[in-house]
Amino acid sequence: MEVKDNFKREDLLSDLGIRPFKERLPWIGPDLQTLRDTFASDALPDVNSSEIRINVPPLKSRKTGGGSLVAYLDRPSSVFSINGLVLLLHGLGGSTRRRGLTRMASALVQSNFAVLKLNLRGSDPCRNFVDGTYAAECNSDLIPVLKRAREISNQLTSEYKSVKRIPLFGAGISLGGTILLNACMCDKSLLDGLVCISSPLDLNECSTSIERPRNFIYQKWLLNRLIRQTLEDPFGIEEREKKALLINKRDKKRKINNIRSFDDLITAPRWGYKDVDEYYAKASPFFSLIKNKKSLPKTLFIQSKDDPWVPFLAAKKLMEKMKFYNNQKANKFIFTQKGGHNGFHGVHGCWGDQVVSKWFLSLKTI
Repeated sequence: MEVKDNFKREDLLSDLGIRPFKERLPWIGPDLQTLRDTFASDALPDVNSSEIRINVPPLKSRKTGGGSLVAYLDRPSSVFSINGLVLLLHGLGGSTRRRGLTRMASALVQSNFAVLKLNLRGSDPCRNFVDGTYAAECNSDLIPVLKRAREISNQLTSEYKSVKRIPLFGAGISLGGTILLNACMCDKSLLDGLVCISSPLDLNECSTSIERPRNFIYQKWLLNRLIRQTLEDPFGIEEREKKALLINKRDKKRKINNIRSFDDLITAPRWGYKDVDEYYAKASPFFSLIKNKKSLPKTLFIQSKDDPWVPFLAAKKLMEKMKFYNNQKANKFIFTQKGGHNGFHGVHGCWGDQVVSKWFLSLKTI
């Protein structure tokens, strides 16, 4: 089975004109691959960018609220042609300011795509425009975003007279891919193509993975970001949430001490789930895709086998199951031996960014 999988992976890469991934010094190993964008930055060309705000409704747990998500539209330099519009989503605790996202956006712009970089509910750039925080399934936020993105792609079509129709693609980094998957399972026509990079498919499996002792520092960093984002909500938070998030003066501890407890006390109730178990079960794309045989737009899953955060087994199982679904054979999987969590830093730059650009270009020509 392993030989067969590798053959398919290399065959797809060959079709895209890309060589298999190889790490480059000094970013050797899953942790340095994962952390590279924290330690090093890339010189990126200036882009023509404009701010866009998208109205979203209140959280499911609240009768009032809501507001606007903030996105940034980056345009390619060409005024004669364009290859498509890509909606790009960040991962857990991230925003459009994260280096990995800005570099991927730059690579897409250099490949003549327009890119709509979205800040999810609660991330820093839109903290003052909408209350609450996002979840792995936040379709009430994403459906308005996808509809607005389609409007933008139609507007771009009218601007670029040489193009009959500008396709709308989606790319999600880590949890961003999970969020896009959940939205597309409602209506696969929302996107013309999708890429999920290091994206959790089974949230319970990922929670267990991040709680391993070797991931202590990762979980602490992610948890601190989530707690800070939640406490800094200018619209306020519920008293029970505040008690769970703040350190108790008596025992110097807080109720929330890992990602699972954060999701149990904050994420799940905010998005209408009774507890974290129901949230993880219903918001994990793996189960909906397998049990309900939900359809997707043409989707590429990119996953490293040494990812310290997201185990690749769920993606491997999904690939094996999809072989027997007539409506899912267009979906592709690329597994690499190395690469960490959304790392893929190779000898010619970020290999993952190159794969994403080439995949969307291949869909444009179909």
